[in-house]
Amino acid sequence: MKLKVVGRPLGRIEGPAKVGGQTLYTADVQLPGLVWGKCLRSPFAHARIARVNTEKAKKVRGVLAVLTGQDLPPFRVGLSLQDNPILAQGKARFTGEKVAAVAAESLDAAEEALSLIEIDYEELPAVFDPREAMAPGAALVHEELSSYRGFHPPPETLPNVFAIQNWSLGDVGAGFKEADLVLEHTFRTQLAHQAYLEPHSAVVAVDGSGRISVWASCKAPFRLKQQLAKQLDIPKDRIRVHIVAVGGDFGGKGSLMDIPVCYELAKTARRPVKMVMTYAEELTAGDPRHPSLVRLKTGVKRNGSLIAREAEVVFNSGAYAAFKPGEIPNLGGATHSTGVYRIPNYAIRSYGVYTNNVPCGYYRAPGQPQVVFAVESHTDLIAKELGMDPLEFRLKNLLKDGDKLPGGRAVDKVRCRETLEAAAAKAGWGKSKAGKSIGRGIGVSFRHVGGSGEANAEISASSDGKVTILTAVPDTGTGTHTLLQQIAAEVLTNSPDEIQVEIGDTETFENDAAPGGSKITAMSGQAVLEAAQELREKMTSAAAALLGCLPGEIRLEKGRFTAALGARKGLSFAEVARHAARENGYLRVRKTYQIKSRSPVAAFVAQIAEVEVDRETGLLKVRRIVTAHDVGTVINPLTHQGQIEGGVIQGLGYATMEEVVTHGGSAGAEDRAGRGSGRPGSLCRQTDRRERHHRHGRRRRKRA
Repeated sequence: MKLKVVGRPLGRIEGPAKVGGQTLYTADVQLPGLVWGKCLRSPFAHARIARVNTEKAKKVRGVLAVLTGQDLPPFRVGLSLQDNPILAQGKARFTGEKVAAVAAESLDAAEEALSLIEIDYEELPAVFDPREAMAPGAALVHEELSSYRGFHPPPETLPNVFAIQNWSLGDVGAGFKEADLVLEHTFRTQLAHQAYLEPHSAVVAVDGSGRISVWASCKAPFRLKQQLAKQLDIPKDRIRVHIVAVGGDFGGKGSLMDIPVCYELAKTARRPVKMVMTYAEELTAGDPRHPSLVRLKTGVKRNGSLIAREAEVVFNSGAYAAFKPGEIPNLGGATHSTGVYRIPNYAIRSYGVYTNNVPCGYYRAPGQPQVVFAVESHTDLIAKELGMDPLEFRLKNLLKDGDKLPGGRAVDKVRCRETLEAAAAKAGWGKSKAGKSIGRGIGVSFRHVGGSGEANAEISASSDGKVTILTAVPDTGTGTHTLLQQIAAEVLTNSPDEIQVEIGDTETFENDAAPGGSKITAMSGQAVLEAAQELREKMTSAAAALLGCLPGEIRLEKGRFTAALGARKGLSFAEVARHAARENGYLRVRKTYQIKSRSPVAAFVAQIAEVEVDRETGLLKVRRIVTAHDVGTVINPLTHQGQIEGGVIQGLGYATMEEVVTHGGSAGAEDRAGRGSGRPGSLCRQTDRRERHHRHGRRRRKRA
């Protein structure tokens, strides 16, 4: 069947509103009586809170609430492991942790109140390197870890290790004995922020009956509702999450962040509260990508056949594990330690480790970029040692249909070879690079198609023929709503302009999927597809009754119903919709689409970068990047290409220049003189916060 709307490069339906400044983001939300919330954050990476005095802050004109950890119940939040207090209780575990919060009628009043809060800290020994944190005798970030909800003791007890995962196949020891060559390399990756344009923000209102309304820069409104209810002991039916635009996500907008403290402020102040993080706060206390340490040891035959691999992956979680889901709250990227290659014997071990750094979370394929970088670099080093062409070495060892990945999941319809060969051909692999300082490098990886969960959609047709899609999925900037519009238009043969998308909230459906893992187009798209198909069937039956024929004799083309025999003039979409509405009431179809597990089909990507390096200065110039993708039906070439280009640019930045630089856990370590001796056990007082509030943010540094 020839597609007419799906596959067309249509502009984004929300584009005009965004560029015209009409799109509503959380920071734009205005409510009667709205006040500002701000947090005082710890200037120390690890310190016991010895004394807090908020009396002066409470006397500031316009201040409505001042809260510390002592004022709140001992709730801890987290997607899986609930280890993160709303405000620090007992001690602060990283520079930037929230230790107090203020609600005031103006930002100036809030900032003044923060500056008047007096806190005495007893600075404690801190750990920043995950290897050192795992060593015997290391200072513990969480002494009470075993008491946390959601904690599952790892198979081995190590200091500051909250998660250990193992995957294995075959006999690694025997594989190494069989190998002609065994190589071992260790790789480190840096701390990196998602750099979305919109910082984390939240608005919370609590009415007189205790009902809670939330607006937040969070892509997972239903999960947010469930977490608030479960972890703050609030009846679920009292919470309503309103969906607003999310100004960029890249994995970083799926956690609670400041929403619980915003709720506590709103409840105490009895006024709606808005909180918007500054970018200094984002870099100090956001939700960045984990630094990692990846050790790979591989046995290989002289003919280039991979025989065995031992992998150890250590993820530096920072001070909390709250932003990681799963029964074992670690990153699944460690399963990519075998890459896209057939290795008959392997053993992989992955650690989640607490340190006194900023807590880390999701950032596009959690843990995978770190591990793939290590694997592909290791692959090049093996090929060099063997004297083999890196492309030839990869082609010799690629996955095939039916091969199982670490964790036991099989892969089907493997098109890794075709994807890699297409990239190599386009890049001119093997041809002269015209210069001794110019080189080419290869990277290959994959993601499983779609995800798991539940998606809901509703489609209705009004008496004037207009079609409305109702969804509760936020668009994080990927063009989701445009794709849903195109799918419905394809089924109903209407012009996309005749189909509008309305955004509901957590009252619209009982549950819904959250964007992430490249699943929304597949899941929400299927829900819209099924709803549109049923709507078409209902309208076809109505048209058949009007035209005096059987439904099977009706054709629908360009939004017009005609009888196959052409005995009578056709009917417009609006005419049939009016008739159906008169006969059956409002014409509406609601569908739920569920996926219980990921598809065995994996989508592969191969990239080849041509790079020029000045051998004297190390100056790097990326001359060209070729990227080849194994994809299915492209619904919108514009958004598809945008996703590819955006991913390439993010990867380029991560590889060449992006790092959140810290010194002793803080970008503001030089400010420590004047607040105390800086020695563990010394008492340090935090005062006059207004000046320092902006100086403790971790800063991004570009490097050549």
